[in-house]
Amino acid sequence: MHNEELIKQSNIQKIAEDGSKIYEQIKSRYEPQENGKFLAIDIDSKNVYLGDTSSEAVEKARKAHSKKVFYVVKIGFSAAETLASLVGKGVC
Repeated sequence: MHNEELIKQSNIQKIAEDGSKIYEQIKSRYEPQENGKFLAIDIDSKNVYLGDTSSEAVEKARKAHSKKVFYVVKIGFSAAETLASLVGKGVC
């Protein structure tokens, strides 16, 4: 299954809502020492994958769960800042 098909079949709103809640619960483990890095969060297992870039975090997550869509957050930044950063890099 290609990434586009996987995304179409996923409930993006649920992933965003659940991922945001999970990040709020764990962010104190990562902020401020990891600010600027990225976490890919599997909302089902609540496993997190840290990377210097969004691509690196997602790549690590996909090694564990190749058929999932992950919530990606830039540590120490708001959701809007993270989205702007991902769109600017062509990730979204």
